[in-house]
Amino acid sequence: MRNEIKKAEPQKQQQKRVMNKRSRRFVEVFQSIIDGTFLTRENFVKQLPFLLFIVLIALCYIANTYYTEKMVREIDKTKNELKELRSEYITIKSDYMIKSKQSEVAKIIDEKNLGIKESLDAPKKIISDRKEKQDEEI
Repeated sequence: MRNEIKKAEPQKQQQKRVMNKRSRRFVEVFQSIIDGTFLTRENFVKQLPFLLFIVLIALCYIANTYYTEKMVREIDKTKNELKELRSEYITIKSDYMIKSKQSEVAKIIDEKNLGIKESLDAPKKIISDRKEKQDEEI
């Protein structure tokens, strides 16, 4: 049992050392970021074009998102406008159909005293001899 305790103690101490190394490394990295010294390292300078490329892609992604949202808003606005125009068209068309009936036209003419009278005779078909002769020649 004492051997187990002795073995456990070095493992705990080793874990503490690893944790201390990790925490020191984290502090060093954080400090180098705050100081700006990480910018002067050779590895960073080598990776700079790649980082700039990643930043450019991120900016394009953000711009594309804004553009897409703008287009969606415009499409919704256009759909609403189309619905309004369609309902207005249907209303105007129904008014036109009602007002263009023969009885409605006759009523409007009588109300305005235009002096036009409705014909009581049935319409007659006019047949031209000239047209018949042209048809026969063809």
